Amino acid sequence: MEEQARTASITELPIIAELADEAVREQMDGRGGYIWSRRETSTVPYILSLEAAMSSPDEEVWVGTLDSAILSYARAKVEVLRTGEYLGLVTDIYVTPEARSVGLGEALINVIIAWCSERKCVGIDSMALPGNRETKNFFETFGFKARLLTVHRSL
Repeated sequence: MEEQARTASITELPIIAELADEAVREQMDGRGGYIWSRRETSTVPYILSLEAAMSSPDEEVWVGTLDSAILSYARAKVEVLRTGEYLGLVTDIYVTPEARSVGLGEALINVIIAWCSERKCVGIDSMALPGNRETKNFFETFGFKARLLTVHRSL
């Protein structure tokens, strides 16, 4: 089995949009997932959002493949801080459950780290829902640490 992370092509957008929907469905019922799935995910059709990302120099979309089958994807962008410095932001990273623990997530995060480094980012942010220990552990493996907590009160 050969795993690979590479820049996505425009023809792969329907597959990526389907993976994004799967990622949202997986998180919706977890702690924090209800509000996140309604607020933090795109309100425009995701495929249009992906098209815009692919044409922006400040965003990128990648796919992770196993024997050429697309089983994961990631998306990142660069934000300008108030100081003029750049911050990388992993907006999406998802690996289908059956393909976890084979290196696709690792391959994707490594290309994101390299991409953000090339753009002289001072750091990279991402998020993990509070009940998703697997995602938190994944990011910690690559040196990510919590720097912000969002608090919420349901009504």
